[in-house]
Amino acid sequence: MSVPVLRVEELVKEFFVHHLFRPKETIVAVDHVTFEVQRGSAVGLVGESGSGKSTTARCVLRLMDPTSGRVFFNGEEVTKIGGADLRALRRKMQIVFQDPYSSLNPRMRVEDIVSEGLRIHKLTKTDEERRERVIQLLEMVGLEKDHLRRKPSSFSGGQLQRIGIARALAVDPELLICDEPVSSLDVSIQAQILNLFRKLQQDLNLTMLFIAHDLATVRHLCDYIVVMQDGKVVEQGPREQVYESPCHPYTKDLMAAVPIPDPRVERDRRRLRRALAAAADQPSPPC
Repeated sequence: MSVPVLRVEELVKEFFVHHLFRPKETIVAVDHVTFEVQRGSAVGLVGESGSGKSTTARCVLRLMDPTSGRVFFNGEEVTKIGGADLRALRRKMQIVFQDPYSSLNPRMRVEDIVSEGLRIHKLTKTDEERRERVIQLLEMVGLEKDHLRRKPSSFSGGQLQRIGIARALAVDPELLICDEPVSSLDVSIQAQILNLFRKLQQDLNLTMLFIAHDLATVRHLCDYIVVMQDGKVVEQGPREQVYESPCHPYTKDLMAAVPIPDPRVERDRRRLRRALAAAADQPSPPC
């Protein structure tokens, strides 16, 4: 088997909370997490808020240092590198953040936002070449040339997220990490952005780590699913295996929370859940 683009081995991230009159408290946000991302695949990292997904992504990107464990990128350990090596690594691993309103500089124009990575890594030789690349990226994500000179305040949330995607793709990353990129958007816009990610993944053969809090979001985008709960990986496997025959009770709960388009089926399922909950509250009969 080929070397995976990303391999995370026994990753641990602890935070220490200091109290005034009590000993400091240790919070384990990521607890011995292990998974791989193969080249050209899309892996979904799924779990409720607080399960450790985003912290895992930030440790992978070295936006924060892990407490222990190792991260390999193209077979090379990157957990402890720094300086110029870390800057070079960041070009190869890019992230699309959750909130497009806070992740883009409101004082910069779209052209400058998208071309910033091109300038930093000296990927274009002239201003004209850089502008042509920015126009190409904007068209790739569904925006227009006319948007070049505008600032973020004049765009909708969905358009801002498209700008964030264009910025991440500008430096031709080998791994794109998407940290819940649709959770802050209107439901009507979420499907458009998910379809854009699917098209980009197919057209560019992108390698993606897609973070989401529900299984419905990643169902048609990701080939492999990693489920996290309380900082631990409780289940992982190919999409069909996880969706059709989940093993862990937490994964089953996430599956049960996925809405069904047929209102009759969804109504019957809600009734069944209420009946089971009511039965669970009843005292057990004597033996």
